[in-house]
This record gives sequence, structure tokens and C-alpha cells, in this order.
Amino acid sequence: MNESLTFQRSLQPKAKGCRTQNTFKQAQRRGHINLMHDVTPAHASWFCQRLMMCSMQMSLDHRMVSEMVPHKPCVASTDCAAYRTDEGQPWVLPVVKKVEQKIANDASLNHEYLPILGLPEFRASASRIALGEDSCAIKENRVGGVQCLGGTGALRIGAEFLRRWYNGTNNTATPVYISSPSWENHNAVFVNAGFKDIRAYRYWDAAKRGLDLEGLLEDMESAPEFSIFVLHACAHNPTGTDPTLEQWKQIAAVMKRRFLFPFFDSAYQGFASGCLDRDAWAVRYFVSEGFELFCAQSFSKNFGLYNERVGNLSVVGKDADNVQCVLSQMEKIVRTIWSNPPSQGARIVATTLTCPQLFAEWKDNVKTMADRVLLMRSELRARLQALGTPGTWNHITEQIGMFSFTGLNPKQVEYMVKEKHIYLMASGRINMCGLTTKNLDYVASSIREAVTKFQ
Repeated sequence: MNESLTFQRSLQPKAKGCRTQNTFKQAQRRGHINLMHDVTPAHASWFCQRLMMCSMQMSLDHRMVSEMVPHKPCVASTDCAAYRTDEGQPWVLPVVKKVEQKIANDASLNHEYLPILGLPEFRASASRIALGEDSCAIKENRVGGVQCLGGTGALRIGAEFLRRWYNGTNNTATPVYISSPSWENHNAVFVNAGFKDIRAYRYWDAAKRGLDLEGLLEDMESAPEFSIFVLHACAHNPTGTDPTLEQWKQIAAVMKRRFLFPFFDSAYQGFASGCLDRDAWAVRYFVSEGFELFCAQSFSKNFGLYNERVGNLSVVGKDADNVQCVLSQMEKIVRTIWSNPPSQGARIVATTLTCPQLFAEWKDNVKTMADRVLLMRSELRARLQALGTPGTWNHITEQIGMFSFTGLNPKQVEYMVKEKHIYLMASGRINMCGLTTKNLDYVASSIREAVTKFQ
């Protein structure tokens, strides 16, 4: 790579029969406003489309709550973005409980400010599990970490730096490519960081319910040099479809030839396959190929620390001096956004990752979560096939991670929500953790009904 991270380088939804704001609110209370139909992408601004999606989700959440009564039960909620046990409950990892107690009993700890870039042992250990113990970049001292407020904070800090210093100074015109589909916050993060040219690259092939590798590579080949590509390290959200190892090699080869910058989002390491090394393979391969890159890490899923907001931005540069220059600018950015990060979640992660016994216990806890998700995938596919459900369902087990694109169309989803009280996203995406041994049969038979009625 000859490019381095150096410094040189008011639409209102219309209610039926509404004439004023008051009557608009009255109609809204009467349920006469359907944001899905009254505000459509054809005539709504980007902001209104985002507002529409948020309103739809809030409406879905409201229906879930209102239907949690004996006469109309919420049978299954598969639209949340967090792990649930087979009883449908959040799970505090046993190793986390143990470490929390250890921290509480440590009289040497206090509540003084952390350094601006975060807890040093957390940053180092977080980057180490992403890149591997034997990483050439770590051995050559050209890796740096920035403790961030979750994976979203890591994305934002990285995006802010790239807008200021990558491919020219304050270059808002550098194209940023995001997979289609992707986690919707990816677009918002880069837009709010100041980038003006957000583009989609092909990823999901709806017809074959898998990766559109040909389209993806074509979009990379045609992208302007030095464009930024946001890549999902593993367990692609929302499709659950990842490239194979050979496909990742093809992607890396094109990106290297075209001088494209990889920005990995790693939100599910260990949680996807149950193996930390397997889930980090793509990131480590890119580093071994000589790429400079960013990797945004989240510890929400694999530690269950959702509300602690624990994240890390791993920076891989061409040399140690280059990385220190990058971190000095990162420090300035962090100072004006959150000044310095909180300590509790970072201490939990750092204590766990730096103690061999706790680290081993954590890996076992993560595998417990991953194995449950994998089991739900295999059981759902088996039931759908046993019921003779129209279509093919092998994609359920070929996908990986928390989410799955079922392939259900909007009418089928609507039937599932309204008639069967099974909640999922309009895209057909489900959280596999919403499935349990108690509701699997009902969910499978409901999917069969929906697919049979609305083909």
C-alpha cells in the first residue's frame, strides 16, 4: 500500500382528513396515520425516512408491550439486538459477575479520570484479541488502540479522523462505501462525521439468499482510488452472510490493487462461530497483507456489556511513528467529544483478557452463547423442512451470528406480526436469540403458513 494515515494526505406526514397540527395529533391517536405509506422514499427527505423507520420500530415495540396480556400473547420477539437465554432472558456472563466482584473488592482502585485515549491495559488487550498474539503488526509496534463508547463510538472516532486527515485535509468528498444492506447506523455515523459521498456496494443476493460476490468485486473495481470501505469482520448485520476465506482473499486483492481503505466493524468476535480466531480471520489476513486499517471493536455482545458501552478502535499503520501521529490526533478528537472514557466496563474486559484463567472462562461463556444461536439455526431449518415449507431453507444454517435474513417478504412479515404475534423486522431479519425450545414449533409452523398464503 502506498497510502498511509499521515497528515499529508419540513416534510410533515399527512393524516387522512388532517388540516392542522392539532387534528394531526388527534388522527395520530386514532391510528389514522400510517407512516409506512404516508411518507414514502419517493417523496420523503433522508431525515424523514430515518424518522419513519424509528417511528415504525417504536410502533412495533408498543404493539409488543400492548400484546403481552393473557388474551393476546407476544409469542416470540425476534427483532431485538441482544442475546437472550432459552428462557428469553438477558444473561450476565458468569465470568463478568466474578470480575465485577473482584473489582469491587480491590481497595487500590478509585474513580479518577482515565487517560483521554482510555485504560492502557484495555486498549492493548482489545487490539491483541482482534489481531492475534502473533500479529506482525503488534510485534513491529505499529498498532494503537483508542477506548471508545462502544462499537458506535469507535466507528465515529475513526470516521472523524478519516474525514480530517485521510486522502487530503478535511476531505469530505472521499467516497465511503457501505454494504447493501448494512446496519443502518453505518450511514448515519459517516454522514454525521461530515462525509458527503456515501455509496452502497452490492452484498446481498436476494434471489440466491447469499453473498453477491461478483457485484461486490465489481463495485470495488469501479470505486475511486483511496475510497473507504466499511467491512463487517464477521456475522454480517443484518444478513448473517459472510464471505468464505477464499472470497475474503479475493476482496483483499482487489482492495490492495485499487488502494481502497478497509474499515472493519467487529461487533461479534467469538459470538459468531464460538471461536475468537475464526471470527477475526478476515481482519488478521488484511493485516498480514500489509494493509493499513481501522477496526472498530464492540464488547457489547461477546461480554454482554450492553449498557457499559465498551469499545476499542484498533489502528494499524505502516510504522510506529505513523501510529503515534495518528493517536495524537485521535486524542484531540476524543477530547472534544467525550473527553475521556468510563472505566468500569473497560476494567471488566481488561481484567478478563489479561488473566489466563478468566480468559479461558470467558471463551467458554462466549461459546455457550454462540452454540445456542447455532442450535436455534439448525432446529429452525429442520422444522421448516420437515413441515414441507415452500422454498429452500439451507440459508438459515449457512448464515452465521445473531441475525438471519429469512427471505420472508413484507406481506409474509405482516402476517407473522399481525396474525401470529411473532415480531420481526420488515426486511424479514430475525434475531435467532428470540427463538427458544418452547416457541420453535410455533414459529416454524407460522412461517410455513405465511409462505403458503403469500408466495
